Amino acid sequence: MTAADTRVQLVRDATFARLDSEGGITGTRGRTPDGVFVRDGRHLSRWQLTVDGTTPTALVPATAETDDTATGVLTPQGTRDNPPAFTVFRRQSVAAGTLTEHLRLVSNRPDPVTARVDLTVDADFADLFELRADDRHYPKPGARYETRPTGEGLRFDYRRGDWHARTTVTGSPAPDATEPAGTAADSTAHTLTWHLELDGHGQAELHLTVRAEPHGPAVRAPAASDPPRRTAAPADDFTRTCERGLADVDLLTVPVTGVDGEEVYVPAAGIPWFLTLFGRDSLLTSYFLLPYRPETAAATLSALAATQGVDHDAFSGEQPGRIVHETRHGELAHFRQIPYGRYYGAVDATPLFLVLLHAHHEATGDRALAVRLEQHARRAVDWMLTDGGLDKHGYLVYTPDPGGLVNQNWKDSAGAICFTDGTQAEGPIAVSEAQGYAYDALVRTAALAQDVWGDEAYALRLREAAARLRGRFLTDFWMPGADFPALALDGAGRQVDALASDAGHLLWSGILDTDHAHRVGRRLLEADFFSGWAIRTLAAGQQPYHPLSYHRGSAWPHDNAVIALGLARYGLTDEVATVAEGLLAAAARHDHRLPEVIAGYARSGTAGPVPYPHSCSPQAWAAATPLALRTALQQA
Repeated sequence: MTAADTRVQLVRDATFARLDSEGGITGTRGRTPDGVFVRDGRHLSRWQLTVDGTTPTALVPATAETDDTATGVLTPQGTRDNPPAFTVFRRQSVAAGTLTEHLRLVSNRPDPVTARVDLTVDADFADLFELRADDRHYPKPGARYETRPTGEGLRFDYRRGDWHARTTVTGSPAPDATEPAGTAADSTAHTLTWHLELDGHGQAELHLTVRAEPHGPAVRAPAASDPPRRTAAPADDFTRTCERGLADVDLLTVPVTGVDGEEVYVPAAGIPWFLTLFGRDSLLTSYFLLPYRPETAAATLSALAATQGVDHDAFSGEQPGRIVHETRHGELAHFRQIPYGRYYGAVDATPLFLVLLHAHHEATGDRALAVRLEQHARRAVDWMLTDGGLDKHGYLVYTPDPGGLVNQNWKDSAGAICFTDGTQAEGPIAVSEAQGYAYDALVRTAALAQDVWGDEAYALRLREAAARLRGRFLTDFWMPGADFPALALDGAGRQVDALASDAGHLLWSGILDTDHAHRVGRRLLEADFFSGWAIRTLAAGQQPYHPLSYHRGSAWPHDNAVIALGLARYGLTDEVATVAEGLLAAAARHDHRLPEVIAGYARSGTAGPVPYPHSCSPQAWAAATPLALRTALQQA
């Protein structure tokens, strides 16, 4: 969890819940919403327990025992002279669209007692994009909410046009009474009431089940698989961090449709906002895992081939051959009130798709996937040359999308691609790391063309295009005064001169010669870049630097993982070891789980890494980072 968020978070099978310290839900919005969430929608927005007419006291606050289960201990109000008549032991779990709750009430008195339990429940079916919007209102013409008591509990239905979502609540035993909870005419909240008889020092149990039924296919648990292998104790911090990372990737795995209609399981990006397929995130996560779990790469490639662009659509950014940035399944995406149902606003996902396709073949020796996706790969190359901008501009470029993402590389927040005075670059923008990815993609696809597809003419064409790109890159991007690559070129061809971590990705892709690569790699380990925990996104001391900025001074584990792999490629062994040590030390202070992003404060001035306020955790490419570090250390 983040520094500003103390909620209990449970996750399993593409379902997550966020609860308060008593295990309740109040329907909060903003950056730290609570509820039960499935497919970008909140299916439970109120879950408030009272006992004997009062809000219970938490003797033991709700605490996550495992990733999907929390427990707590509650009592009704009492005093020293009149202590509570009974104690409530609470256990809550999530799995595959379901929240289950077990309440065990234990009498503290020798005589029989009747415990009254009230549970107020509601489901607002809010879209995640509604919840995170600060002041944006999304109209919902024709929306209808309905609550129906059933013999065992409640059923909530939400309809709008062809959209239908449902949440059911059942209790065992069935409630003794069900009443509306609000006075407003449009209130859908209801209160369920039980009167449970407890013998002297006896106990009673109440089992509750919440089932979310989002619009579309039923939510299912993935097929059973072998549990993650655990190293017998004692294990070092590196091993524990790798194991925690693999477990988190498992938690974030979601089912999607593959290129031939098959169901495949891919790493979603992160919780709470990104529990869905993301092109860039899923590709880099799969690359980091490739030596250890090559099947993840195969699944990701199949899923992204299935969603590859076919037509031109200005609203979503779709273009023929382009690889999707993200997919969404919520109401607002369904009605195209937001462009993210299938949103293609990424300049780098398409070359990364090609990089991973070749890397999978290289790592496994399996030709089948490269053959199966040959036409998709060729269309991806065509996109880079045409709509991507290589033929027209000489580089992969993007134009800021006012209805979507202003920046379309991995640093996709507004203002992230900036000059040293903090000014955001204007498009078409050619970010440096995307050129490295494009170079690597051309080289690797040429290898597939020659070795797998048997097309030497195509291989030669791609190698020549790669050589031309590499030849002009240094001339256009290198800043002699800073002795460092520019972050980007703006639409006028000016060097965007902020000193940024993106330069480290150029080592991973191999677009730099050895001398320039060594200069970049060593520069990134100087104190203004390297905090002691990790390499910052932007070097300290520049005007736009802010240690709590999303992309202008914070430090991202996955960014450092890519850089570490690049350092290893050029034999910078000491630098690889330094980056790995900092990240592993940071993970050890977070229960061996690397967050999405940490603040940019120096290690010398803090007892531990300072959390970034809005960091996703778990987050897929952060979870896979320790595996990439292990690979880098082996290669260095």
